[in-house]
Amino acid sequence: MTGDHQTLALLLFSAFVAVTLGITTWVSRNRHGSTEEFYAGGRLFSPMENGFAIAGDYMSAASFLGISGLIALYGYDGMLYSVGFLVAWLVVLLLVAELVRNCGRFTLADVVAARMAERPVRIAAGTSSVAVSVLYLVAQMVGAGSLVALLLGGTGEAARTWTVIGVGALMVIYVSLGGMRATTWIQIVKAVLLMAGTVALTVLVLIRFHGDIDSLLSTAAERSGHGTAFLGPGLRYGGDWTARLDFISLGLALVLGTAGLPHILSRFYTVPTARAARRSVVWSIGLIGGFYLMTIVLGFGAAALIGSDEVRASNASGNTAVPLLALDLGGGAGSTGGTVLFAVVAAVAFATILAVVAGITLASSASVAHDLYASLRRPGGRQYSEVAVARVAAAVIGAAAIGLGLLASDLNVAFLVGLAFAVAASANLPVLLYSLFWRRFTTRGAVWSVYGGLVPAVLLVLLSPVVSGSPDALFPGVDLQVFPLQNPGVVSIPLGFLAGWLGTVTSPDPPDEARHAETEVRALTGAGAV
Repeated sequence: MTGDHQTLALLLFSAFVAVTLGITTWVSRNRHGSTEEFYAGGRLFSPMENGFAIAGDYMSAASFLGISGLIALYGYDGMLYSVGFLVAWLVVLLLVAELVRNCGRFTLADVVAARMAERPVRIAAGTSSVAVSVLYLVAQMVGAGSLVALLLGGTGEAARTWTVIGVGALMVIYVSLGGMRATTWIQIVKAVLLMAGTVALTVLVLIRFHGDIDSLLSTAAERSGHGTAFLGPGLRYGGDWTARLDFISLGLALVLGTAGLPHILSRFYTVPTARAARRSVVWSIGLIGGFYLMTIVLGFGAAALIGSDEVRASNASGNTAVPLLALDLGGGAGSTGGTVLFAVVAAVAFATILAVVAGITLASSASVAHDLYASLRRPGGRQYSEVAVARVAAAVIGAAAIGLGLLASDLNVAFLVGLAFAVAASANLPVLLYSLFWRRFTTRGAVWSVYGGLVPAVLLVLLSPVVSGSPDALFPGVDLQVFPLQNPGVVSIPLGFLAGWLGTVTSPDPPDEARHAETEVRALTGAGAV
């Protein structure tokens, strides 16, 4: 890329970072330092504000960069991500949002521990929440590295490395200083910027094809190198039964995973009532639905205007399709319009990454402090406040995400997020649904449910073609592959539900009927909710 691209994009990056750091500083001066303020922003956000923040949390680098890239490379099969991410919100709206707001205080473990023995449940749920969050963070780090590598003309690993480290440092600052309130406002600003940028690009693509969707699709198919097969299923997931099973596995993970994501669940605690939580989800569905429809246009637009081969040449996983599309729509390389549009899109994508990593880091540090530390600390030992522990945890989790992000730098960000969704659907969703809806559920069932989904999901990923045994793996020179699928959801999700059932029916301790009745009334009516 030219020096103009670099200068303008870096100026826009700097402007967004300056604004968000300003928000963080302002919030840190005007807060009381309580755990409720740090974890939930004082529960003062309106449904519209929280809806925008949820959308900002959810529309990640995977959505903006990864999905469009997969559609540009694989056509119809890439659209599975758009459909899966959107349909997942129906599960959240119908089964989770209102009940979680009524039953918990800050984390997933609060909901489960309301009717169980607290210590083992909190340790299990806290562990799985951190695992999911770190996987999700890795995807955002990879997106940041791909973006800046493109911006600087792919000038080697040094720029990518420093970018990932910089993003990690910024997210630790946001969380440590501003807590939930600063994170929420950063996500609202980012959601507005992302929607505006996506609408502008979508309109420009449609103008280029005079509003003729058929012409857009036929041109995309022609320039993809696959012909009409580009517009039908099977290009990525239809080769054999293993690929088709991978398709089902990914679909299950995407649709069921959202309801188990810690950073999404924590957003329901930032509003004053359960009704406000439900209305937040309605706002977010509207925003997210419009956004994912536009990513389909952007993906096919990139295939039609740039060509699948050129997208793949820029980044093997397609992560740079949207910035390249912006460059073309603005007038091409060297043009003023192309320079401006490319820089704006790159800055919006970078803003997307910063906002999402802040939300995930906050949720995972809350799990460490509120669940793990509170359960494991010794009564006679030195006591630290939860907020102080959460700040330290944010730094440690940030360091782990930086290291893994550098390791996984060549994988598609949407694909990486699919793995995080699979772990969330396997470990968090079964225990959440059982706790809310099964009267006989016991503490042993809760612990077994979490570990029975978490351990197989992580183990199957480690033994899959993602890590070794294939040219695109993290370690292509090693072959530990035993499990043939890239996404473990089709096996690990049922195992999570099965382990919860098995633990409950073999438990020597009877379920606490009184606590279940109390939780049920609280979940359905809001009576006694915090």
